[in-house]
Amino acid sequence: MNAKKKFVGEVEESNNPGSALKVNDGVEQPPQVNPHIKKIRKSRQRLSLEEYTNGILNGDINILSRAITLIESKLPDDNLIAQEIIEKCLPYSGNSIRIGITGVPGVGKSTFIEALGLQIVNNHKLAVLAVDPSSDRSGGSILGDKTRMEKLSASRNAFIRPSPSAGSLGGVARKTRETIILCEAAGYDVIFIETVGVGQSETAVHSMVDFFLLLMLAGAGDELQGIKRGIMEMADAIAITKADSSNIQKAEFAKVQYQNALHLFPPQKSGWTPKVLTCSALEGTGISEIWNLIQSYLKLVKTNNYFNENRRRQDMYWFYQTLENGLKDKFFNDSKVKHHIEILIQQINDNKLSSFKAAIDLLKLYFEKNDWTRNSI
Repeated sequence: MNAKKKFVGEVEESNNPGSALKVNDGVEQPPQVNPHIKKIRKSRQRLSLEEYTNGILNGDINILSRAITLIESKLPDDNLIAQEIIEKCLPYSGNSIRIGITGVPGVGKSTFIEALGLQIVNNHKLAVLAVDPSSDRSGGSILGDKTRMEKLSASRNAFIRPSPSAGSLGGVARKTRETIILCEAAGYDVIFIETVGVGQSETAVHSMVDFFLLLMLAGAGDELQGIKRGIMEMADAIAITKADSSNIQKAEFAKVQYQNALHLFPPQKSGWTPKVLTCSALEGTGISEIWNLIQSYLKLVKTNNYFNENRRRQDMYWFYQTLENGLKDKFFNDSKVKHHIEILIQQINDNKLSSFKAAIDLLKLYFEKNDWTRNSI
């Protein structure tokens, strides 16, 4: 054979067209699928502080979403610009009705929120901050609230933002409160905060909302044993969901039970007596009554000035929370603390040192290193 041959590894390659060892030329790469990809990538670059601020104040939901992403980011650079954006937007915030909505798993929070949102979205701009639980293993979240609220998400007056809890207190912490500020600056005058579920997160929600709504199911066992007393004490209203079809009688019976239980709790500082209502998000019954109840509550607390007092109390709460979180982060990120904490843990495990003495030693080490008479936080 006169065909030119070459070897690739141990395989003999032939240029003879009839040879089984003939290697064809590769396929030529196609042109760029999207010729505008560079322009798109450029548009996704970080905006200036002025562009973020103006976009939010003009109600641009794309810029609002990007600013919220900066708030949720764990990168220090993102956090710095996020705080600057919040500072610029703060004078334009505070003009919304903040409503916390929680309930046991399976109560239908997303379905209820969509039904209530559709009732008010024609006369209000509504922001829904829905927190999805993050996996303890992978850290991932489904973030499916926009899918579950398909009709509401199609409204031009609605902004739905699902966010991962990322292991924080039920997903409700400082980042949620900061997101509220941006939404208010963007012109949203009603804000729903949906929590992960009944648990510790309700305390955090209660500290950032004006009205706290607890959703409950009927006919799911002993209802009064199924929730914590503290959550019922925080609730301004309880709504028995899925009160339709054959479940109506059960819902009415549960309503009486809850209403009797609420009478056992001390009077609320707001002067409001919590109410219990039934509703069906699927049939749309009882939804407008719940919105009217919220309006009645707001009228009362604004008249007796509890509304403003509560907002000021919440501001103080988050002032101290931010201080505590900042000090905690600075302490555990200190290089000397990181080095010595492992040594102290080993001594505790070896029964050479008590946990209390170890903590005191570590604090002493930190404060000696950071001379607080010369250095600021």
